[in-house]
Amino acid sequence: MVLSGCAIIVRGQPRGGPPPERQINLSNIRAGAMARRAAQGQPDTKDTPDEPWAFQAREFLRKKLIGKEVCFTVEIRTALGREYGMVYLGKDTTGENIAESLVNEGLATVRREGIRGNNPEQARLCELEDQAKSSKKGMWTEGGGTHTIRDLKYTIENPRNFVDSLHQKPINAIIEHVRDGSVVRALLLPDYYLVTVMLSGIKCPTFKREADGTETPEPFAAEAKFFTESRLLQRDVQIILESCPNQIILGTILHPNGNITELLLKEGFARCVDWSMAVYTQGAEKLRAAERSAKERKVRIWKDYVAPTANLDQKDRQFVAKVMQVVNADAMVVKLNSGEYKTIHLSSIRPPRIEGEEKNKDKDKRFRPLYDIPYMFEAREFLRKKLIGKKVNVTVDYIRAATGPGEGTPAFPERTCATVTIGGINIAEALVSKGLATVIRYRQDDDQRSSHYDELLAAEARAIKNGKGLHSKKEVPIHRVADISGETQKAKQFLPFLQRAGRSEAVVEYVFSGSRLKLYMPKETCLITFLLAGIECPRSSRNLPGGMQVAEPFSDEAMLFTKELVLQREVEVEVESMDKAGNFIGWLHIEGVNLSVALVENALSKVHFTAERSAYYKTLVSAEEACRQRKEKIWANYEEKPVEEVVHLSEEKERVANYRPVYVTEITDTLHFYTQDVETGGQLESLMETMRAEIAAQPPVEGSYSARRGDYCISKFADGEWYRARVEKVESPAKVHVFYIDYGNREVVSSTRLAPMPPAFSTRTLPAQATEYAFAFILIPQDEDARADVVDCVVRDIQNSQCLLNVEYSGATCPFVTIQFGDTKDDVGLGLVKEGLVMVDVRKEKHLQKMVSKKIEKTALNIWRYGDFRADDADEFGYSR
Repeated sequence: MVLSGCAIIVRGQPRGGPPPERQINLSNIRAGAMARRAAQGQPDTKDTPDEPWAFQAREFLRKKLIGKEVCFTVEIRTALGREYGMVYLGKDTTGENIAESLVNEGLATVRREGIRGNNPEQARLCELEDQAKSSKKGMWTEGGGTHTIRDLKYTIENPRNFVDSLHQKPINAIIEHVRDGSVVRALLLPDYYLVTVMLSGIKCPTFKREADGTETPEPFAAEAKFFTESRLLQRDVQIILESCPNQIILGTILHPNGNITELLLKEGFARCVDWSMAVYTQGAEKLRAAERSAKERKVRIWKDYVAPTANLDQKDRQFVAKVMQVVNADAMVVKLNSGEYKTIHLSSIRPPRIEGEEKNKDKDKRFRPLYDIPYMFEAREFLRKKLIGKKVNVTVDYIRAATGPGEGTPAFPERTCATVTIGGINIAEALVSKGLATVIRYRQDDDQRSSHYDELLAAEARAIKNGKGLHSKKEVPIHRVADISGETQKAKQFLPFLQRAGRSEAVVEYVFSGSRLKLYMPKETCLITFLLAGIECPRSSRNLPGGMQVAEPFSDEAMLFTKELVLQREVEVEVESMDKAGNFIGWLHIEGVNLSVALVENALSKVHFTAERSAYYKTLVSAEEACRQRKEKIWANYEEKPVEEVVHLSEEKERVANYRPVYVTEITDTLHFYTQDVETGGQLESLMETMRAEIAAQPPVEGSYSARRGDYCISKFADGEWYRARVEKVESPAKVHVFYIDYGNREVVSSTRLAPMPPAFSTRTLPAQATEYAFAFILIPQDEDARADVVDCVVRDIQNSQCLLNVEYSGATCPFVTIQFGDTKDDVGLGLVKEGLVMVDVRKEKHLQKMVSKKIEKTALNIWRYGDFRADDADEFGYSR
C-alpha cells in the first residue's frame, strides 16, 4: 500500500497465512500530507484536507509500485520504531530509486537541513530538485495541485438516489481500504467520492470488536482480508453499485483478472447471503455454483461441512416418480418405480395458512383447511391439475428431522423435502409465482433449503409486485362448500337434482375403501359420500360399537386399486339412488372406464344383484365369470355350488299414479323427451324477461366470452333471443355445442353468439327447467326408419303442448314415465302400441304387471303388418329385447 508520497507498506512472501507488514518512509524527502478525518471521540481534533500535490504524489507511487517487487535499505530507525530508508524498484539496489523519481517529477521536496556534503545520494536529490524547479514540474508550477476528495457518507443526503443515478453501470474506482474480505472503501472516479461498499450476495468472516476496543477475528477472517487486499488494495478496478438498502451500498467489484465475489466463494472465504443475493447483477446462480464447489472440496470455512443429503444413495437423491395424491398445497404422495409410496414435501415453501390455525381447529370441529384457508383450495387445485397421474423428476434437497411437540407447536414427523420438476418447470417456483405459497426465510447458517432457493425468492418478489394470490389487495376467494356426507335430510334434497343431471362432473377427494368414496361436485359446490352401484366390494377394517371389524381378504388391494385409478382425478358420476345414511349410490366413470366394471374385471369385487336392471349388467356378469374361471384373487377358493331354487319373498307394492301437469318442449331422436313443470313456468318467464331486459341495457361484447366444456352461459337462439345454456363441447371458435337447459334442445353455434351467464340468473336462482324422461313399458325400435316414424308421431302429438306425467320407475340415465294428453287423458304410449309403432317392454315388477297387460293390445298395423315376428331372430328386423 502507498500511504502517501513518502511512505509505503511492504509485505514479505505469504507462508501459511498473511505475511508480516512493514512501513518504510523515504529518507531525505518530504511529500504533501494526505487528508485526515478527525478522530472519533476527540472533539479537539479537526478534519485536515490534502496538502497541495499530496494526492498526485500518492498516485504517482501507487501506479508505479502497487503489486510490484521492491528492494529497500533502512538507514535510520527512530525510538518509536519508524524506519527511514531508500526504496528501489526490482530485486536489488540497481533498480529505479523511488525518492529520486518523485523529486524529478516535482512531487516531493528534499530535506536540505543536515545535508552532509560527502553523501552523493543527498547531493543527487538536490540536483534533481533544482532541475524540476527550473523545468517548473509538479509543485513548482504556478497554482493547482489541490484535490477535493468527498466522503459520500457525509456529503450525500440520500445515498440511494446517488446509487440509482448510476444505473448499475460500471464506474472506475480505486480501492483505498479493505475492512474485511467483503467490505472495502473505494474512491470513485472521476468525481473523487469515497464510499464504503459491501460485496453483493456474500459475507466473509469478520473481525468482532470487543468492549475494550480490541478486535477478535472469526476463523479465516484474516485470511479472507488478505485474499482481497493482496488482489485489490489500491488497484484500479470497476465497480457496479447495485443497491442501497438501509444506507448500506451493495456492489460488485470487477478486476481485469476476475470477479472477487466469485473468487472468495470458490476459495471458501465467504458464504452466500440471501438478503443481498437478489441484487447481484452478474447472476445469482454463479455465486451458488462457486459456493457449491467450495463445499464439495471442503475448503476453509467449509472444512467440516456435511451435505444435507450426504447419507443418501444417488438413487434416493434423484429419481422419477408418479404423483398419486396432492396433500394440502406443499406435499404430494408419489409412487416410485419399485411400487413403494413416498410423501414428498416441496422444499423451502409454506402453503397458505391463517394465524392461530391450531386454535381454530380446537374451537371449530367443522374447520376444513382446504376450503376455509384462503387460497389453500386454489393451491391444491393448481398442483392437482398439473401433477396427478403424471411422472415428475424429484431431487431431494434435505431431510427435515422429526420434531416433538413443544410449547404451542405440534409434533412433525421426518420430512423428505425436494425440488419437483415436470417438463423443466420447478413446481414450487410456479406455485410461488402465482402467489399460492410463500418462501421460508432461514438463518444464514441453515443449509437445509431448496437447491433453487434464489429462483423461489425471485418468484415471490414478482408475485408481490404483481399482487398475485396471497399478495393481492382484493378480497380473498371464499369457497362455500356444503358437506352433505351422511346428512340424510340434505341428501334427500339433492337427490332429485343429481338424478336429473345425468352424468355430473366430480373430483374424488378421498377413498375410504374400494367402493366408498368422497366426491367434490364443482357445479353443485358440495361434498358427498358416493357408493359404487352394482358391486359387492371386500370391506376394510373399521371401528364399530361392538369392536374392531376385521378386514375382508383383498379389501386393501381393492382400496389401492381405486386410489390409483381415481383419487383426486376428475370423473363423471351417475347418481341412481341413496341409502338410509344419506350416501349416494351410482356409477363412476373415468376416461371411459366404469369403476364398478374395472373392480370386477380385476377380481376385486363381486356383482351385486341390484345390477340386474342396469345397462352394465351383462358386462359385469361376463367379467365376473371370467375371473371366477381363472380363480383369481377373491375367487381363489371359489367352488361351484349346486343350483337351488330360491324363492324371494318381497312385499307387494302398488303402482302409484300421481300425474302432474308438464309442458313438453323437446323430443330427441332416441325418443327421450324434455318437459317443464307447469307450476314453475311463471318463474321461468319472469326470469327470462328480466334477463333479456338487462342484456338489452348492457349488451355483451361480441367474441369476449371464451367457452369451456361444462360452463353455464347464455346463447342467442335463431329467434334472436337469449336463453340459458350449458357448453357441451368446444370444437373451435366457430363450432360450440350447447344444450339449452330450460328447453332441452341442442344447437351448434359460433362463440360470438355466446356470453357469460349473469350471476343473478344462474341455476342457483332458478334450477334448469328442462327435465329428461323416457317412455315407460315401451321398447324403442332400433331400425332407424321405424324409430323415425315413432319420433314424428310423438312430435306431432305432444311437442309444445301441456300433458300429464307420472314417474313409473327409474333408469340409468333418466326416469321412465307414462304421459297422458292434457285434454283427453289418453295414454300417449298406449296410443303408440295400438298403432303398431312400438312393442311393449314386459316388466318383472308385480306392481307394474297391470299396466303392462293393458298395453299388450296390438293391432295389425305398421310393425305387425307381416305377422308376429318376435319368435324369429329379432335382431335382423331391427328389434332386440
